This record gives sequence, C-alpha cells and structure tokens, in this order.
Amino acid sequence: MSTVVSNNKEETGVRRMLSDASSASTTATYNSLRSERLSRLNSERSTNASNASSDPAVNHAESYFLKREHRLSARRKAEEEAAINDYKKMYEKALATNQRLKSRLETSKQELTVIQDQLQRAQKGRPGACGSNMLETEKKESWALKKRISDIEEQLKVKADLKVENQRLKDENGALIRVITKLSK
Repeated sequence: MSTVVSNNKEETGVRRMLSDASSASTTATYNSLRSERLSRLNSERSTNASNASSDPAVNHAESYFLKREHRLSARRKAEEEAAINDYKKMYEKALATNQRLKSRLETSKQELTVIQDQLQRAQKGRPGACGSNMLETEKKESWALKKRISDIEEQLKVKADLKVENQRLKDENGALIRVITKLSK
C-alpha cells in the first residue's frame, strides 16, 4: 500500500514538474523519458527476440507506447497553438489601445491649441471693452483657461507615459512571440 502511495506521489511530482517547467525543459524531459522507454523496449526485444513473434504482449506494449506518444505530441501542438493565439490576441488588443490613445492624444493637442489661442486673445484685451466688469470677467476667463491648460498639459503627460508603456508592452509581446516561435520549432 505504501509503495502505491509513494508511486502516486512520484507521478504527481513528475506531472507537476513537467507542467511548471518551461516548454524547452519540458521537451528535454519528454525526450529523455521517451528515450528511456524506447531503450527499455529495445532491451526487452533483444532479450525476447526468439519469443517476439509469438509474444503479443510485447507488440501490444509497443503499440500502446506509440499511440501514447502520438496523443501527447498532438496535445502539445494544440497547447502551443493556443498559446500563440493568446499572444496574438494580446498584441492585437495592445495595438487597438495604442491607436485609441493616439487619437485621444491628437484631440487633446488640438483642444490645447484652441484654448491657448483663446487665452492669448483674452490677454490682449478687446479694443471696445473698457468697463471694470469686463476686466473681471476676462480675468476669470483667463484664470479658468490657464487652469484648463494646466489640466490638459497634465493629461498630455499622462498620455505620453501611457504611450511609452504601450510601446514597451508591444516590444515585450513581440519578444514573447519570437520566443514561442523558436520554441515551437
């Protein structure tokens, strides 16, 4: 009973190790395990060479391992394709976000130039306005426009930071895609 429990623990540990490892180490581990199985099969064949034609258990074991290898390789290929598709989706999402941020940045820049023009006109003063009420309202407008300009400049700084972050994410996605394609080869 204890050997069964220890074997189950070992199998669980091996499975966990294989799932946690990167695909390169997984491939190396898989190849080493495969070569061990094949060497065991070959050694059994050589010892049972005279009984190989009459022993259906050897043929059955061999066909079982071949079928299992095919299933595992098909599953691994499907997982790799799913991972590549996930990175493609992430890359496309990052591109869409980048385009959206660029358009918002352009609109903010246009708003900023319009507001700066309005502020310059307000500071120059209008040629027909001499009343103190007009000066106070112009000062209030000027103050409001300056505040709005400072807010928009802060937004532009944030958008510029987002643009840099977005570019960094695009570069990382590209690097990840290159790594995945190299690993899949």
